[in-house]
Amino acid sequence: MTTGLLALLAFSPILLAAILLVGLRWPAKHAMPLVYLMTAAVGLFAWDMSVTRILASTLQGLLITLGLLWIIFGAILLLNTLKHSGGITAIRAGFATISPDRRVQAIIIAWLFGCFIEGASGFGTPAAIAAPLLVAIGFPAMAAVLLGMLVQSTPVSFGAVGTPIIVGINSGLDTATLSAQLLEQGSSWAQFLQLITSEVAITHALVGTIMPLVMVLMLTRFFGREKSWKAGFEVLPFALFAGLAFTLPYVATGVLLGPEFPSLAGGLIGLAIVTTAARAGFLMPRSTWDFAPANEWPSEWLGTVEMKLDSLTAKPMSALRAWLPYVLVGLLLVISRVFPAVGNALKAVVVNFPDLLGETGVSANFQPLYLPGGILVTVVIATFFLHRMRLQDLGKAVKESSSVLLSAGFVLLFTVPMVRILINSGVNGAELSSMPILMARWVADSVGGVYPLLAPSVGALGAFIAGSNTVSNMMFSQFQYGVAHSLGISGAMMVAVQAVGAAAGNMVAIHNVVAASATVGLLGREGSILRKTVWPTLYYVLATGVIALIAIYVLGISDPLVIPR
Repeated sequence: MTTGLLALLAFSPILLAAILLVGLRWPAKHAMPLVYLMTAAVGLFAWDMSVTRILASTLQGLLITLGLLWIIFGAILLLNTLKHSGGITAIRAGFATISPDRRVQAIIIAWLFGCFIEGASGFGTPAAIAAPLLVAIGFPAMAAVLLGMLVQSTPVSFGAVGTPIIVGINSGLDTATLSAQLLEQGSSWAQFLQLITSEVAITHALVGTIMPLVMVLMLTRFFGREKSWKAGFEVLPFALFAGLAFTLPYVATGVLLGPEFPSLAGGLIGLAIVTTAARAGFLMPRSTWDFAPANEWPSEWLGTVEMKLDSLTAKPMSALRAWLPYVLVGLLLVISRVFPAVGNALKAVVVNFPDLLGETGVSANFQPLYLPGGILVTVVIATFFLHRMRLQDLGKAVKESSSVLLSAGFVLLFTVPMVRILINSGVNGAELSSMPILMARWVADSVGGVYPLLAPSVGALGAFIAGSNTVSNMMFSQFQYGVAHSLGISGAMMVAVQAVGAAAGNMVAIHNVVAASATVGLLGREGSILRKTVWPTLYYVLATGVIALIAIYVLGISDPLVIPR
C-alpha cells in the first residue's frame, strides 16, 4: 500500500468519530465503541498487530482510564460537597454585591471565577456553575451560556489540577521511547514534560490575556440595547487588568511549579486582586452598563429554568469558610509537588502493571494518593468537618458525583484504549511505523514547514469531536510530535500548541454547549451559541499558530530531541 493510503487508514478511526459525532450527531457513548472497534481492526489487518498487543493496549487504556476517573471523581465530588454544605451558595452570594455593571460582573464571575473552577474541577464545570449564577443575578440565559463557553479556553489546558497535561499528554505520547532518547541526551521525561508545560502556559498567556475583553465585546454586541462594540471597549482597561491578573500568576506557576497549578493559582490570585480593585473603583468604566428590561428580551435569549440564590442549606457560612476547601487543595498540591519527601511518600503507594500480557513496553501504574484525585478526596473529608456537614448530605454528594462518573466513564472506557492502540501500533508484523507517526510523516511531506500554523487547529478539532482537551491530547500528541520530528523542529513546542488548540476547541465542543445550556433550560439553541463562539475559537487557534511559527522559525525554540532535517 502507498504511504497516502496507509495514512488514510490510520486516520480513519478519527474520521469515523468526526462523522458519527459531528455529522450524524450520535452521542459519544454510541460512537466511541465503534471507533474503538475500527481502530482495533486497522491495527489487526493493516498493521498486522498481534491480538495480544491489541488486548494489552486495551488493558493499558483501561488502567489509564482508572486514574483519569479518579481525578474526575475527586473534582466533581468536591464541587457537589460544597453545594450540599452551602459553600457554593456563600461563594455565589459574595459575587452579587461587587458591582452593578454587567460587564464587570461578567469579567469577575465568568472569567476569574470560571477560570478558578476550571483549574479545580475541569470537565465543563465552569459553564455549569457560572451560567446559572449569571442568570440568577439578571443575565439572559443565552448570554450566560455564551460567557460560560468563552471561559473554556485559556484555563482549560491546566483544568482539573492539570489533567490534560498529566494524563492527556503523558498518555498521548510514547513516553517509554522518548524517556530513553532523553536519557541519552542527558535529560529526562520530567524535564521534557515541564518544558511542554512552560510553553503551554506562555502561549496561553500571550493569546488569552485579551479573553476578558473578547467576552465583554460579545456581551455588548449581541445582548446590549444598542448592539454596540463601543460599550465593550469602554471597559478595556479593567478587562486587560483582569486578563493580566489571571495570566501573570498563571505563567509563573506553570513555569516554576508544574501543570497542576496555573489555572488554580491564576484564578484564585486573580479573583482576590480584581474583586478588591473593583470594590475600590479601580479602572471602573465611567458609566454603568446594563441590559434592556427583561420584558424586552427576545424569547431566544430566555431559558426555561428559573435561577435563585436561595441556599440549599439553612446554615449560614462565611466566605472564608466557603473558600477554605479550595485553598486547601492548592496548599496540598503545592506541598506534595514542591517537597520531594512528601511527594515520594505519596508515590510509594502505587499499583504497578508492568509488561501487560507479556507485551514489552505496554505498562501502566496507578498512584491513588499522589494523583490529584487523592488530594481532592482528602479535602472532601476535611470539608465534611470544616463545614459541619451531615452524613446524609455527604452521601448525596457522593451519589451525584458517582452518576457523573458513570456517564463520563463509559465513553472513556473506549476512547483511551483506542488511543493506546494507535500509539502502540509501532510493534507490528508489517514493519510499519506506528499509526500517528505514519500520519505525521505524510502530513509533513504534504504540508511542509508551514504546519505549525495549522497544529493548534488539529488540537481544536480533537476537542470539538471529543468534548475534552485531555482526550484531544491523547489522540493527537504523538501525531503532533511525529510531524515535528519529521520536519526537524521542536516536538515539545508542537505538543504545547496541540494542548493550547485543544483548549480553544472547548469553546465549540458540542458536549460542553449542551451541558451548559441544560443548566439554564436553553436546550435546542446550541446552534446559536456555536455561531458566536466559533469566532473567538478561530482567533485563538490562528494566534497560537502564528506564535508557533515565530517561536520555531524566528526565535529558534528547540528541545533536546530536535534532529534538523
